[in-house]
Amino acid sequence: MYLTTFDPFARDRQRQLDRLARHTFGQAATMPLDGVRRDGDVVLRLDVPGIDPDSIEVTVDRGVLSVSVTRQEERSENEKFFVRERTMGTATRRIRLSENLNAEAVEAAYRNGVLEVRIPVLEQAKPRKVEVRQAASQTQPDSQTQPDSQTQPDDQPELVG
Repeated sequence: MYLTTFDPFARDRQRQLDRLARHTFGQAATMPLDGVRRDGDVVLRLDVPGIDPDSIEVTVDRGVLSVSVTRQEERSENEKFFVRERTMGTATRRIRLSENLNAEAVEAAYRNGVLEVRIPVLEQAKPRKVEVRQAASQTQPDSQTQPDSQTQPDDQPELVG
């Protein structure tokens, strides 16, 4: 596992908290996230629509990736809300990274309301092919030098069944 261990109950708790937040505040309190494994890296895609790219902050500290976004309120003095469902202010999402990921080489890009964070997999954690060598063949001793079947030579272990 590259991000965290799987806890099936945590997912249910998170869904219940999200449902409560949507009911209370009108929308989900967290940024939706997709995580995929590609050739040699992990890519996280977070939905952050309507966010100014200059207000996005991505940091890594002691194995925790933090994404913070800020939405500023845009209205003039003579505007009065009759419906207000969009939240303003700062939202943060934290993700614990595996030791198999290179936290020093994290890259982030923002396009069309989606923040894509790329985290390379460390070289020692990448799958690799192990070469299978053929064992050296042992020659059968000829019948003249074969030891008596009742005695075992000292250099060979005795097999116990």
